[in-house]
Amino acid sequence: MPLPEPAPYDRAALETFPNPEPARDYEIEFECPEFTCVCPKTGQPDFATILIDYVPDQLCVELKSLKLYLWSFRNVGAFHEKVTNDIFSDLLGLLQPRRLSVRGEFKVRGGITTSVSCHHPV
Repeated sequence: MPLPEPAPYDRAALETFPNPEPARDYEIEFECPEFTCVCPKTGQPDFATILIDYVPDQLCVELKSLKLYLWSFRNVGAFHEKVTNDIFSDLLGLLQPRRLSVRGEFKVRGGITTSVSCHHPV
């Protein structure tokens, strides 16, 4: 029986606000321990902690919008590597930060845990 077509995540949920100290390099860290998405092969839920660390330039991400954006992945069927890279690409394009790291730490599945990290600049 084929799996249903996965729902898209909501990139439009992300909002920004002006960086209050654009002349200063400072670090913003988010830990999102309740991230879920769906395995594209089995349809079973995948659970992860998403860690976001960035140095803003002109824009910062608004926290509630980030929460809603991450929640929108709950019905998305995608591999861990794609989910982490999508989050990274969306934040990089939206914020154009001086530095950005996104790490997905996925819970055990079949006896294996997965961690995927993306960095800018490389």
